[in-house]
Amino acid sequence: MVKVLMVAEKPALAKSIALLLSDNNCEQRPSRCKSCPVHEYTGTFQGQRAIFKFTSVMGHVMETQFPAQFNNWHATDPEELFKCPVNTVECDSKKNVFSSLRHEGKGCDFLVLWLDCDAEGENICFEVMEAVVPSLNKRGDQQRVFRAKFSAITAKDLKMAMKTLIEPDKNVSLSVDARRELDLRMGVAFTRFQSKFFQEKYGDLDSTVLSFGPCQTPTLSLCVQRYDRIQSFNPETYYTVDVRVALKNGSTKLSWQRVRVFDRTTASFFLDRVKDESVALVTKVSKKQKSKPRPTALNTVELLRVCSSGLGIGPQAAMSTAERLYMQGFISYPRTETTAYPKNFDLVGVLKQQQHSEIWGEEVKALLSGDMVKPKGGVDHGDHPPITPMRVASDVDLGGDMWRVYDLITRHFIATLSPDCKYESTDVTLSVGKELFSLTGSRLLRPGFTAVMTWLAPNEDVAVPSLSEGEELAVKQAEITERKTSPPGYLTESELITLMEKHGIGTDASIPKHINTICERNYVQIAGGRTLQPTNLGVVIIHGYQNIDFDLCLPTMRAAVEKQLGLIAKGHADYSDVLYYFTELFRRKFVYFRDNINLMDQLFEVYCSLSVIICCLSLFVVVDRPLSSHVFLFFSAHIEPRQLSFTPLASTGKNFTLCGKCKRYMKYVSARPQRLFCPICDETYSLPQGGKIMIYKGLTCPLDKFELVLFSTGQNGKSYPLCP
Repeated sequence: MVKVLMVAEKPALAKSIALLLSDNNCEQRPSRCKSCPVHEYTGTFQGQRAIFKFTSVMGHVMETQFPAQFNNWHATDPEELFKCPVNTVECDSKKNVFSSLRHEGKGCDFLVLWLDCDAEGENICFEVMEAVVPSLNKRGDQQRVFRAKFSAITAKDLKMAMKTLIEPDKNVSLSVDARRELDLRMGVAFTRFQSKFFQEKYGDLDSTVLSFGPCQTPTLSLCVQRYDRIQSFNPETYYTVDVRVALKNGSTKLSWQRVRVFDRTTASFFLDRVKDESVALVTKVSKKQKSKPRPTALNTVELLRVCSSGLGIGPQAAMSTAERLYMQGFISYPRTETTAYPKNFDLVGVLKQQQHSEIWGEEVKALLSGDMVKPKGGVDHGDHPPITPMRVASDVDLGGDMWRVYDLITRHFIATLSPDCKYESTDVTLSVGKELFSLTGSRLLRPGFTAVMTWLAPNEDVAVPSLSEGEELAVKQAEITERKTSPPGYLTESELITLMEKHGIGTDASIPKHINTICERNYVQIAGGRTLQPTNLGVVIIHGYQNIDFDLCLPTMRAAVEKQLGLIAKGHADYSDVLYYFTELFRRKFVYFRDNINLMDQLFEVYCSLSVIICCLSLFVVVDRPLSSHVFLFFSAHIEPRQLSFTPLASTGKNFTLCGKCKRYMKYVSARPQRLFCPICDETYSLPQGGKIMIYKGLTCPLDKFELVLFSTGQNGKSYPLCP
């Protein structure tokens, strides 16, 4: 009897898969890693009786780090981080994940990897192999390591995956390794340098770290671009001629076909043409049947977009909720770019599961009775099928955000198999004197998919009364209305996700993380309607990058990296060559940034009006062109000054403890990150974060004569004295 070790990406997933593959006949025991138990059962593997041991990891087992000697911010020149070696070490050795895998692999004949079927999952496969393969039994040239490909946690999908095991893809794993190393070198070098530079000069940045990231920074740049458009917007006054006519059941306002004019005298001229008219003559009635097309199948980006705009659930929370639904078997794998169902996808089988739902059961039964249509053609990216429900549920089973997300996914799936929405559009043209006006409206004929996606149904409140050509309506009022043009609103999360997808910033899985990061860094704040409003810090950071090197905040730079990483994944580019090229490119950009940091510092130092900033920096606007092209627009509109400066460190904080060098008082700066600053020595001293700093009994350190301080995390937390 052979022994087979199987490994999933999360403990809950390992348990679910083991129960389904064993027909609920497995036993659980602890492993060396307390969080990752082992589920054992017997069965058949490749025609042989087998003992299966199913355990898991908790995401990545290994991580890329700099050697210890390069972890001191003060002793290491950030430029060295582009040249120094990097180590691959266990993520958290205290959890014993690596040693547990090696121990469980002893005496086993085969390893089956059940990691998530995306690039990161493929990379974790090789991390698990590093731990397990050395302890597997030798079997000559026979294949010992297998990869399971699956998209849903159902018995049918999992048992099919067991029958169609493949080999792990080394090239895909290498592309992830390259991305991690490039992001580490570039992100840490820029972050350390600019954090240290500005935190030693300014005391009210209110950010623990001024981070830079090849995806994070272009994401922030998109938010700041919209902010700049708002600030540079110059409202214009315009005028409309509004005419109200009487109907049988009240009155309605007509739409002027000239729409608007920007001159009061011109508007008065047109008003004179209609103000003495008593009737509006119907000159044309046009009715057309139109259709609203059903949606394509649901992928990750669309799910995140709709969760934010429709449900008010942020991308990070939406992704987390979808993953919980997946691990509990309610939906298919939630990370996918594909919007086309595979040809062999059992659409009817999935639909039948929903026919007994109390909410949409009647609509499903109608589809199964003959109304079901072929899904719209989407795009197959070759990863996972679109996101679909895998079993019926109700708000009693789930509740809260889990139910709201499941409800959205299920309604979307049903809608993709429903007919298009049919409605009648009516356009009425009326003449008042020599001026033309119009009335438009719609009437629902067949709801189609909007029977389940009710929020997308045509608005029946704008129905047009039955009118015929030659009919006259009494004019009740004619007047000029003065209005002003308005600026665009701040970017919403939904709009930002769309732009990130368009410009290739991040992946379907990482987009929520990048948005969450710029919020955590205090670069943007989420306001009403889930809009993203840049803070002063976020605005100055992006304008500073633009002033030094535009490439640093352009999506084109990341897109070029991702293109080469994609070639590595396909085996068309050499891992070492790509890594060397981009490491050297980023090193040169870092050197240029470091040597010209004063151009960013100028924005931190002064009070600026955005009109000056825009004229000096030229506001970059991404247009609907290939990613390699861009334009520069200049705005000269007057803008009210806004304080974008930050307080020098010497003017921040309060006198606190004595410096061991000059024997003068150092200042305690409470703004993130909390620190001590000696204005005499012009030196900054880091302090632990996440707690309170207090004077400690007036005692001094016997080694350097600095006055001691006490760090405390609260009444029930830890407290200890320290020397700055």
